[in-house]
Amino acid sequence: MLPNEQTSVMTDDELAEAKRYGRYSLVCMLADKAVDLAFLAVAAFLLARPLDAWLETCPVLGDYRSLRLVVLLLIVTAIHAAVSFPLSLYSGHILEHRFGLSRQTLGGWLWRYAKRNLLAVAFGAVTFLILFWVIWTVGPLWWLVAAGAFFVVSVLMGQLMPVLILPLFYKIEKLDDPELGQRMARLAQGTGLSIEGVYRMGMSEETVKANAMLAGLGRTRRVLLGDTLLEQFTGDEIEVIFAHEIGHHVFHHIRKMIVAGIFYSAAGFWVCDSLLTSRILGGDGTYAHMPVYALPLVMFVLTAFTMLLEPIQNAFSRRYERQSDRYALQRTGLKDAYRSAFAKLAKLNKDDPAPNRLDALLFHSHPPIAERLAMAEETLETGS
Repeated sequence: MLPNEQTSVMTDDELAEAKRYGRYSLVCMLADKAVDLAFLAVAAFLLARPLDAWLETCPVLGDYRSLRLVVLLLIVTAIHAAVSFPLSLYSGHILEHRFGLSRQTLGGWLWRYAKRNLLAVAFGAVTFLILFWVIWTVGPLWWLVAAGAFFVVSVLMGQLMPVLILPLFYKIEKLDDPELGQRMARLAQGTGLSIEGVYRMGMSEETVKANAMLAGLGRTRRVLLGDTLLEQFTGDEIEVIFAHEIGHHVFHHIRKMIVAGIFYSAAGFWVCDSLLTSRILGGDGTYAHMPVYALPLVMFVLTAFTMLLEPIQNAFSRRYERQSDRYALQRTGLKDAYRSAFAKLAKLNKDDPAPNRLDALLFHSHPPIAERLAMAEETLETGS
């Protein structure tokens, strides 16, 4: 997109601030990834064995490796949280306030940070207990069984996310807006999309950013609209955004991502298996005796594999977003509302309309705003 088209989305000052925010956010993200990898490498190759040996000397833990596994996970997670806390505080609280995006108090941010970590620990404990149980009982083909279990967990989490997890972080209440409800019912007609309801998500207490999503699977599928979006966007703009979300359903994007996740997880678990057998079992050990101290190595490998895979996943995600954008434009024909909606999103979220191309290719799950607006012109001109 040309410079004059960028300034139609933002003023020069807004664009400069969005680019500064984008640079700081990128540095924080890269630093966070580096800290994660470095810490997990230290945990896997230096701390794991002595920690497990120490835990084995504890009277309660020595004979119960499942309990020892959970305690080791808690120790590793606690140390990692302590190491990464300064960066988390800066990127999640200080930086957001510096650019006028956050309304959270420090206490509010700390409470959310604690909830997020407690939830991660609970989910991680269950996940790794199941994973190691599969390793101990299935043997050499554990990575295939684990990939199947990942599929089941993905479906289950998709169902639980809007009804159990999101309400822990946001106030969610059913939206009483007949006009908006009629718009959405009309857009969903003929698509096979069954929506449990339209909900207002209380984001304004914490942020000025706007967001909307189609969340859940099956009976829990619902539309979630941030109150920041409801307060600042017109009915036509919300209709276009909702049509975009319907596009994800029409093109079966969620289903495709879940199926792709099976292959990604199988590949990641296979890499884990290769390293576990060479470094832990020595190539001829039995899986039933896989030691607890292998846990940090599994965490390190899966984290590194996920980071390497991220650009590929983002490429598919951007493709899906483009499909949904085209669908929204063709379904509604509201080009002006589409343009104004994305211009507002860029301003509210301080989203650089045209970020560095390498940054966008590697780390962005959505196409840049400038590209999406250019696509809107092309789509409605060509009708395709």
